[in-house]
Amino acid sequence: MGAVGSEPRALGRVGQTTPVLGICYLAVAGPSMEPTLHAGDWIVARADGRAGVGEVVVLEHPHRPGMLIVKRVARRDDDGFWLLGDAPDESTDSRHF
Repeated sequence: MGAVGSEPRALGRVGQTTPVLGICYLAVAGPSMEPTLHAGDWIVARADGRAGVGEVVVLEHPHRPGMLIVKRVARRDDDGFWLLGDAPDESTDSRHF
């Protein structure tokens, strides 16, 4: 359990994805980011590899290749990023991986 070592970035797909000039349009699935994002909401993700504390990021789940997750950057430390969902009781995040 702990920080995610790689840089959060937009990649792959959650629902439908349409890459255009490094931008992906993603459909949210699940309640982990409520009340900020709800299942069925669409987000725009920029694939630039940069993320700061407080920003919402899309990244590949560290234990489920090909599965993307949407989380918020809670902090950054020497080991990488600590990511949390906005709905802690509904989120699988850095507290679990």
